[in-house]
Amino acid sequence: MNAKILIVDDDPDIMHALKSRLHWLGHEVITATDGIVALDHIAKEAPDLMLLDLEMPGLSGLEVLKSLADGQPGRHAQLPERVDGQIKYPAAIVMTAFGTVNRAVEAMRLGAVDFLTKPFEVDHLTVVIDKALKALALSRRVEIMMTDADQRYGTIVGKGDKMRAVMTTARHAANSNVTVLVLGETGTGKEVIARAVHRWSSRASKSFMIVNCAALPEHLLENELFGHEKGAYTGAMCRDMGKIEAADGGTVFLDEIGDMPLALQTRLLRLLQEQEFQRVGGHRNVRVDVRFIAATNKDLRAKVQDGSFREDLFFRLNVLPIQLPPLRQRKEDIPGLAEYFLHSSVVTPGKRGVSLTEEAREALTAYDWPGNVRELENVIARALVLCDGATITGDHLGLPIAGLLPAASLEHSDPSGLSYREAMRSYSCRLITDALRKTGWNQTKAAGVLGLQRTYLTKLLRQRGMTGRPPTLRE
Repeated sequence: MNAKILIVDDDPDIMHALKSRLHWLGHEVITATDGIVALDHIAKEAPDLMLLDLEMPGLSGLEVLKSLADGQPGRHAQLPERVDGQIKYPAAIVMTAFGTVNRAVEAMRLGAVDFLTKPFEVDHLTVVIDKALKALALSRRVEIMMTDADQRYGTIVGKGDKMRAVMTTARHAANSNVTVLVLGETGTGKEVIARAVHRWSSRASKSFMIVNCAALPEHLLENELFGHEKGAYTGAMCRDMGKIEAADGGTVFLDEIGDMPLALQTRLLRLLQEQEFQRVGGHRNVRVDVRFIAATNKDLRAKVQDGSFREDLFFRLNVLPIQLPPLRQRKEDIPGLAEYFLHSSVVTPGKRGVSLTEEAREALTAYDWPGNVRELENVIARALVLCDGATITGDHLGLPIAGLLPAASLEHSDPSGLSYREAMRSYSCRLITDALRKTGWNQTKAAGVLGLQRTYLTKLLRQRGMTGRPPTLRE
């Protein structure tokens, strides 16, 4: 990793030696001979790493670190800030004479990542810098991943009655420590709700650990959950904590809990009851303070009946259930979700200003979405790839016409020879007419059958030149 490195030292010989070595290693170098200039460079240049001498006249290295730690440089300099208001400072490696190692320890308490004792070998310098830059790169990757997760899971879109009820229950759940069971079909957003409960809770500053109970075989899942002791099995060279222990103080999200093997269900039940467990191969109880949120798309009551899920565990998990409705039952939220995904940087980084035509909106609302919100996100992402201009049409969506109508409606129609738009208009007219006929030509009830708002159905009738009245009443 090539980096921008700030050297802060008032000794010209050391400054020259460090510059030469860092240039040889391929890094960009900036220099400062005192602490005040160093703070000014940090504000203006935003270096990745700083080699900081502790013993300098004027503003010492420790005072520089204190200014950065406090975020209040006073008269010294204007410190940099990110767009989100969080202060961004370089990682600091302090340099100190042999007899003042205790000051290096104090510097470490102020946030320095490592220290060098003068005089130092150039090979040792290279190792320390490489170590610091690797840690910095890892930290940035974690930061990017957390930002992506916040963008992907941080927003809940839904203004309909069903989602408002879900949000109300989730907020009540966040104010307690009870176990939450999130139920819903695949793709309905169970992880989004789980993250929201964690984010709104008092545990928000702690870890949110995800364990997919269907992704691993039993022995690996056990290790993932509970960790292991040294020598627990071949290859266990040291003790390793599991995700439950790592989440102490935070939340563990047990996704696809309906697929957890029965043997592990027994261990999980004890953990839920006692808030303690033993690592694989261990004999000592480990106590934790963890809040559990579980999720499944399975019918757990049916699994209890067939013996594949423990009844006592079901009751332990089902303290506060949250049932997520499938997208076909909350079609009023489809336009808002489509707009969200349309402008989401997670779905379309760098592509902005794209809009949906009315025809595309109609197609999205008419479709039943067997894959729920996840399928909608994928359809929008694909449409953005296929769309060369600033407008997405029904052609870009690529939704199967068969998915827009019940099979019975298609049996009596012949789409051959029609364009996509013509076929869409024909099928939607037939669907609206069928709904009106079934509800006695009551447009409010027909809108409910179609999963549309009453005003939107009126708009569709007007666009298609339909009166909304039975044929016998037409002039």
